[in-house]
Amino acid sequence: MKTIIKGLAIAATMTAGSAYAEGGVIKFGHDNKTDPFENPAHACTAVFSNIVTADTNGSVSVEVFGSNQLGSASEHVQQVRDGIIQATLTSTGALASYYPRIDVLNLPFAFDGNASTYEVFDGAFGKELAADIEAELGDVVVLGFPDTGGFFAVTNSKHAIADLKDFDGIRIRTMTLPSHQKIMQSLGAEAYPLSWGEVYSGLQTGVIDGQMNPVPIISFANFAEVQKYMTLTNHLFSPYTFMINRAFYEGLSDSEQATLHTAAENCVAASRGLSRIIEASDRGLAGLMDQIEVTALSADQRAAMAGAAQPAFEAHVAENMDARAGELLDMFKSEVAAANAAAYLN
Repeated sequence: MKTIIKGLAIAATMTAGSAYAEGGVIKFGHDNKTDPFENPAHACTAVFSNIVTADTNGSVSVEVFGSNQLGSASEHVQQVRDGIIQATLTSTGALASYYPRIDVLNLPFAFDGNASTYEVFDGAFGKELAADIEAELGDVVVLGFPDTGGFFAVTNSKHAIADLKDFDGIRIRTMTLPSHQKIMQSLGAEAYPLSWGEVYSGLQTGVIDGQMNPVPIISFANFAEVQKYMTLTNHLFSPYTFMINRAFYEGLSDSEQATLHTAAENCVAASRGLSRIIEASDRGLAGLMDQIEVTALSADQRAAMAGAAQPAFEAHVAENMDARAGELLDMFKSEVAAANAAAYLN
């Protein structure tokens, strides 16, 4: 029944696609919970929708379809490219099959803190990455890089992880991205790719010992029910890519396009703000600390992990990706280093 309903929804959208575009309606698909107070992605879309509708006096409006109502995250990307829907927020994993260079963002242990991520994705590197995505795909415009929930942490059911040796023999679920698998293997863990829908049951049955995700996702997914330990590794930061169909975008007036950019900036800010609030609330780290043993790494422990993981990741990029990906990775590393060295608000 779920498949039938999804198919009917997509079919209806396809039938009315050109009419929606002509009428200035942005159909916005994402794969997250549809509560702007509980989910950074939906907070982003809610703010975007409000500003676009208000500031264009209704000449452009937004209809948001969350919780995979119109398909998976990967399907949303294709639907945007085809003009079936007009906008989406896509994860690095979902975008990788269309734009493999997005994998350069998975440089492990790159950022020192959240402020550095803002500096990098709002600055020269973010603009270069957006331009490269647009050039490669040809049919989308990138409006920004919203927050997915913050830095990744690692949970497991075996023992606390504080040093490299503690990863030995731990089976960690990863996305199907080869780079994620390489990172876990370089740390000494056994990488086990598994679809998102199977993670909880996999942890519950012992098929996998652990997983890695941002803290809010660990909380929302109730992983503390089937995990005993969490380490704040902060080893990955993977933003969403906010993209809109190019034909639709170019059909808007200059003032409407300007409003979309303003709304997108506020969407990004909302995703970041809610992510930080959730992390600090009983829906995030504060709440998890009452349910699971939490370990924070020292600077030396984190440096040792970075020393093992970064060379393995860079070798993976050199061996499996094109020269342009290498150029983007070099720029990413340079911009991250500058952002890490800069004092916040200084």
